[in-house]
Amino acid sequence: MRPIPDSLRRCVVSIGNFDGVHRGHAELIDRLRAMADAAGAPAVALSFDPHPIAVLRPDQAPAPLTWTDRKAELLRQAGVDAVALFKTGPWLLGLTAREFFDEVIVGQFDAVGLVEGPTFGFGRDRVGTVETLDDWCAESDLRFEIVAPSERNGRIVSSTRIRHALIDGKVDEAAGLLGRPHRLRGTVVRGEGRGRTIGFPTANLGGIDTLIPADGVYATLAYLDGEPAPIPSATHIGPNVTFGASLRTVEAHLLDFDADLYGRRIELDLIARLRPSMAFDGLEPLLVQMSRDVADTRTVLAASRPR
Repeated sequence: MRPIPDSLRRCVVSIGNFDGVHRGHAELIDRLRAMADAAGAPAVALSFDPHPIAVLRPDQAPAPLTWTDRKAELLRQAGVDAVALFKTGPWLLGLTAREFFDEVIVGQFDAVGLVEGPTFGFGRDRVGTVETLDDWCAESDLRFEIVAPSERNGRIVSSTRIRHALIDGKVDEAAGLLGRPHRLRGTVVRGEGRGRTIGFPTANLGGIDTLIPADGVYATLAYLDGEPAPIPSATHIGPNVTFGASLRTVEAHLLDFDADLYGRRIELDLIARLRPSMAFDGLEPLLVQMSRDVADTRTVLAASRPR
């Protein structure tokens, strides 16, 4: 592992997975920023790639809410001066709680303060707790602050809660918890080509590396390299059951936009779920519904546009 740059040593640090960089994380980063400013120190977020569960118990690892580069970008936007990403591997996972404190927090970062949430755990088997950390920080003359969980509608904001909302197709609820729409990204791959023949060409996204919400049709905004603004789009998630397909796909119909997209990267913000997936009795009723979906997409996106 590369040494920590001198410019980041003597920092105030917060350690976590920060999956989604949601509103709760943003409140924690606000406190991190405040402590760092008071100490005249840089504010650093330390995260891990991949999530330790993906290494220890890959069959139980949840789909991430953000990819690593975007997580780092969102953390910087939230107010940290730098993001340190540790590669998750045997060395890191084998450290006891005390070794992690001595070798990483004190040894590598030479931290002057820490900010964590109340459920933070660290070290092998996560035996280190905030109570442990409080004691050790006091011994080492480090500032330490525990930030209470953020709540929304009477419940704690968490990555797990956001996942459940997305799995239920409640992308508007997820956006409220995240502080922005949930985003997918993928590379446009060749599909059946059926959409273009029926007047609704779609970009079929492959290689998606974040949680895909429930099947259905969504009003979305598509971000495409080289385009100055997001492109309104209607996106279908799920198998095309009308045509007998069983493979789950993500296909975006970009409104009023025509270009060869094969091989290009697209990022999609999911704004609202318009309806669940359904089978239609032939092409004509499908086309009628797709026209409604496009009209509904225009209405939803116009209403969601900042005024």
